[in-house]
Amino acid sequence: MHAMQYELTLPAGYDMDVIRDRVARKGHLLDGWEGLGLKAYLMRERGTDGSPVNQYAPFYLWNTLRGMNSFLWGGAFQGIPNDFGRPSVRQWTGVAYEVGGAAGSPAPVALRHRQPMPDGVELSAAMEDAVHETARLAGEDGAVLAAAAVDTSRWEVVHFSLWAHDAPKSEGHVFQVLHLSAPGLGRLPRGRHW
Repeated sequence: MHAMQYELTLPAGYDMDVIRDRVARKGHLLDGWEGLGLKAYLMRERGTDGSPVNQYAPFYLWNTLRGMNSFLWGGAFQGIPNDFGRPSVRQWTGVAYEVGGAAGSPAPVALRHRQPMPDGVELSAAMEDAVHETARLAGEDGAVLAAAAVDTSRWEVVHFSLWAHDAPKSEGHVFQVLHLSAPGLGRLPRGRHW
């Protein structure tokens, strides 16, 4: 599993209905994308759920590098640079994935927490902690799924989860989920990824 996200931080007065309309028109285009486990079309609105910014920030869980590369280099992603400029695309290697008790339910809310790994921490212990946190999140009431991945260029762990209701009180950013494309969700490997 590979995780990927780009963030488009928009002006404070930006009409976020433009993003809602964009997703309503184009979100279905990835509903059958080969190699894609999940794309969550995420949005934060300034003043909602504590967000200080307006932001469009899709989050992806990929089953295959081929699918991810086909999306990035095959033309589908080009609409973002054409309309907003080319964003930095973050990528993380999968560490763990778990299905929650509310799997299959609509997921209107996502929670993402990026956490640096301090110097001196034992890597295997940090990854085991990420696996346990993934299982803990998936076990919470209303959890649809939870995943963890690591960026070894920054030594950062990202925890991502989807919720059938409000996300639990936890560190991280809360996003509205505008649409889910999940053609390969059932093929994402569960549990620890090594």
